[in-house]
Amino acid sequence: MRRRSTPVRVGLYSLGLKAYWAQFEGLEDRLKGYNAFIKGRLESLIPERVEVFNFGLVDDERAARRAGEYFNTYNVDVIFAHSATYFTSACCLPVHQICKAPAVMLNLQPTPAMDYARTHTGEWLAHCVGCPVPEAANAFNRAGLKLRIVSGLLGLDETPAISLTDEVTARRPEALRAWREIKQWVQAAYVKRAMAHARFGFLGGNYSGMLDLYSDFTLMQSSLGIHIELLEMCDLASRLDAVTDDEVEAKRREVEDFFIVSEDSPSDPIARRPTPEQLDWSCRVAAAQERLVNDFGLDALSYYYHGADGNAYERLQSGFIVGHSLLTAQGVPCAGEGDMKTCAAMKICDLLEVGGSFTEIVAMDYNHNTMLMGHDGPFHISIADEKPILRGMGVYHGKRGSGVSVEAKVRGGAVTTLGLTQLGGGKLRLIASEGEAKRLPTLAIGNTQTHVDFGIPLDEYMSRWFKQAPTHHCAMSVGHNAELFAKVGELLSIEYVLAT
Repeated sequence: MRRRSTPVRVGLYSLGLKAYWAQFEGLEDRLKGYNAFIKGRLESLIPERVEVFNFGLVDDERAARRAGEYFNTYNVDVIFAHSATYFTSACCLPVHQICKAPAVMLNLQPTPAMDYARTHTGEWLAHCVGCPVPEAANAFNRAGLKLRIVSGLLGLDETPAISLTDEVTARRPEALRAWREIKQWVQAAYVKRAMAHARFGFLGGNYSGMLDLYSDFTLMQSSLGIHIELLEMCDLASRLDAVTDDEVEAKRREVEDFFIVSEDSPSDPIARRPTPEQLDWSCRVAAAQERLVNDFGLDALSYYYHGADGNAYERLQSGFIVGHSLLTAQGVPCAGEGDMKTCAAMKICDLLEVGGSFTEIVAMDYNHNTMLMGHDGPFHISIADEKPILRGMGVYHGKRGSGVSVEAKVRGGAVTTLGLTQLGGGKLRLIASEGEAKRLPTLAIGNTQTHVDFGIPLDEYMSRWFKQAPTHHCAMSVGHNAELFAKVGELLSIEYVLAT
């Protein structure tokens, strides 16, 4: 089911000064060794999702121009410029004037400290990587280009034979921190490329009156790169008619693997054990939903339908939640109520493999200082605390019909919410909040719910969040991902705000 996104294309080159090679024997080959090490590390950051295009050593402005054309040829998504020794800024600026991919300077020293008693000039030049970075930063600024800089240790596993000091720094915190940040830039570039090739479906319409959810689809494509395919309920209904009994049985087995079928709720009279008819219908609709996604090549789907009482499409939409939860778990995030912006936030989370479950405020728990957050579905099953529960719903509150809903919670520990909103000036804004998911009692009403402590008093948190003009939905991810989401926002050229 999951459509494989095209790998992110990462450009790499190392910087030096041509005058050094004849003066200091072995220096050029030593720096090329560092370059090869970085290439290997980049390729291993997100296996099968990274292609590295390594130009090698750039040591004068003519090589810089060739490197810029090289990176344009391969349409790279991000360029890592490795400061390998001192270089003049004329060695790097032309690369990025020619190729406009985002630039990240790697200021990674091979050793924590030189052996001062034995170090000669050639040895020092292999370690003076920070020296030219201010010059490059100044040149980029004056040229109107943005330069991102990662500083730390190189992280070698063994010391080169030529070295006069210990260069094994793989476990040093300065190396671990630097490579964590480098990975985040690669992940952010992967999201940008994947979104530029993604197809989102919009099935039906928005929940009438939810003005925050109404989206400008042209703005969504111009900002995110996504294509939005407008779908009608008849597109799904025609596929429902083609579903076979074997497909329904296969979906039933999938449902049994993923879910626990509930008994009656102990507290809510409308939340009951699903009837065999409700389960059969949900499985049949889920099979049709999978056909729809495959036929249109969708990577995500936003949906909602409201029609006349008793019409066939109303019955069809009553079976949506189970199938859309299954699709979400398989890499096709589905967002209800026609919320295309939150669907995009969910897709960003899913591409980063941190979940992305459809979420809104359920209530506040002032006794535990937690926000109870969730929705009536769909849910990202891969980040569930336990097996999700299926409940039969006599009424979908605020909507027509009845059917089967998902009751689940996100596993305990670090979480980050990510919202995408459209502002009055016609721009998008990403809003994130980091917190801790707590294992506390929730309601047995057929909704997903998770207690989240955002680390500050509830009223202060809500003031900060509401101030950013969010929609009332967001995506919930596992882990503290604020720094990662910030880099995604930067590469997408979308404003990013951290509300905690």
